[in-house]
Amino acid sequence: MPTETGDFIEIFLLFLLLYFVLRFMQGTIAGTFVRGVGFLLMLAVVSAMLALSSFGLEIIGAIFKYLLGVSVIALLVIFQPELRRGLMRVGRNPVIGRLVARDSRVVDEVVKAALTLSKDRIGALITFEGNVALDSYVAAGVGINADIKAELIDTIFWPGSALHDGAIVIREDRIAAGSCLFPLTENPEVSHHLGTRHRAAIGLTEETDALCIVVSEETGTISVAHGGKLVRDLDEDQLRGRLRETYRTGGTA
Repeated sequence: MPTETGDFIEIFLLFLLLYFVLRFMQGTIAGTFVRGVGFLLMLAVVSAMLALSSFGLEIIGAIFKYLLGVSVIALLVIFQPELRRGLMRVGRNPVIGRLVARDSRVVDEVVKAALTLSKDRIGALITFEGNVALDSYVAAGVGINADIKAELIDTIFWPGSALHDGAIVIREDRIAAGSCLFPLTENPEVSHHLGTRHRAAIGLTEETDALCIVVSEETGTISVAHGGKLVRDLDEDQLRGRLRETYRTGGTA
């Protein structure tokens, strides 16, 4: 009986560990694949325990345990980039965010760029990646991987630039890519008077937790899309406030 109880506790702890691993990997490209692999690994663990405790098949149980150890090491190597991104998401957690302040200069530079673009009536779509990875959009765009500077953002969206038609994606305090194309919203309640940039911003934020800043080419107004909702006609203070609230930066301007 003690052995059966111990086996039950071990299986429960393993399932609990698998649950947290899946939550950790949520939002990454590998997330779906990890769910399948995790299920197979858990099946292998349960089979090994049953082989040892119920049937006394020590050799088979040992083989299962050996393969499990090798599989874990292989997964750590294969999904190293995903694990890195998962650790970055931990840093974005609201609790952790209170202890580790984000660089407020990112917001300052983006606000500065948006105001310049608005003044010159240059259309722009600036996206902050959230916990849900935007890997497919970044991969389909043009890689930039540069520090966030207002002058660089303004140059990217200048009408003569080859990248001005798409969006830029900000990831981990850097401009990851430009010329990124997002899905347009299909919500029938969205006004047909909104342009492609606004509809793309709403469409992306309907599917992810990203935040999008849209500068209208026609009117120069600044809007923010988040959670599938669009808030229009923001001034400097309102834009800065929304970014700081969502982006969880530390310090003051």
